[in-house]
Amino acid sequence: MGRVVATLAAFAGLTAGCASAPAEPQVKPGGRAFTVAAAGDVLIHPELVEQAAEDAEKTGEGEAGLDFGPLFAGVKPVISKADLAICHMETPVGKPEGPFQGYPEFLVPPQVLTALKDVGYDTCSTASNHTFDHGMKGVRRTLDVMDEVGLGHTGSARSAEEAEKINIREVNGVKVAHLSYSWESFLNPTPEKQRWAFNRLSTEEIKKAETRARDQGAEVVILSAHWGLEHYNEPSVPQLQLAQRLTEETGVDLVIGHHAHVVQPIQKVNGTWIAYSLGNQVARHSSPKGTTEEGAIGWFEFRETTEGWDVTARYRTTLVDIPPEAEPGEEVPEGAVVDHRLVDVQQAIDEPGDLSEERLARYRLAADRTRGFLYNRGAPGGDGLKQLSLDEDES
Repeated sequence: MGRVVATLAAFAGLTAGCASAPAEPQVKPGGRAFTVAAAGDVLIHPELVEQAAEDAEKTGEGEAGLDFGPLFAGVKPVISKADLAICHMETPVGKPEGPFQGYPEFLVPPQVLTALKDVGYDTCSTASNHTFDHGMKGVRRTLDVMDEVGLGHTGSARSAEEAEKINIREVNGVKVAHLSYSWESFLNPTPEKQRWAFNRLSTEEIKKAETRARDQGAEVVILSAHWGLEHYNEPSVPQLQLAQRLTEETGVDLVIGHHAHVVQPIQKVNGTWIAYSLGNQVARHSSPKGTTEEGAIGWFEFRETTEGWDVTARYRTTLVDIPPEAEPGEEVPEGAVVDHRLVDVQQAIDEPGDLSEERLARYRLAADRTRGFLYNRGAPGGDGLKQLSLDEDES
């Protein structure tokens, strides 16, 4: 009798496991597909402006004595490979010659937008707690320069009419809408008469924008969300609650998170990928924490199925190299970092060249730590989150 009970229990466990396994989506014959690359905050601190000045002297390129190209060059092979590449421009830009400001009221060189375009970014989210650091003048100038260099944008607006427009791009024959929403800064809130200039994080407002996007023919809707608590590698309770609401009450196909300045998990919630925070794409905080220099490029492949879109997720770890601080005339240790550079960590590990063991150890730490943070809510299991390999055809 005991053996019968044990057998029935085992059979029940097997059938329960089979019943809970999700059915594989059926690829639509002749169905379309496209890839999306998205990265964390672009936060230009004064040290990065100084680096751009040093690089301009060496390259003879850039504008008004600033060249951000070398800073971003390390991720160009990844970003330029995507069918749609999305950045997050955290701050307003000033005039090419300056003056520039750092925290808490950022005003950064517009030359960084040229570098983002050159690396391969197509469009950027602009809603953040720093959007209104320099009022409407900063908002207008930032969007004007984005238009000049050919970067799409969403999240802030120069007029009430522009605020109603939806950023829709055709990607491999698919109409993809990009939305951007953020919590608002208490330091520099938008005036009541200009509330249209900035998209505040709200499930209801996102639902309305998604409806407008769908009415305009959008087949996929991607949301950039500036949310959460700074420097915490776990999403906050409000983040988790909003992720639940968004995936239950909207048809948003992908959520890309920013603001924490450190990497947080990527997971599926009700069948939708949520990247809670991709960390910093570039930043140089006054007190680097190690984790604030680490980031992730999220890579999402959309495949058309008979029931909609199947989305697979990959990631690529990044790190901002920071030179050691040295007194004037002081010798820098051999093999140490010389310049601020955005590094594709896996590329550096795979092809170390003459890198010192100390630098390789730093890259391995970034890779291991980032993987741990990304996987911390179970994504490598049934969700299938994996590292992106540039040697494989992910499409």
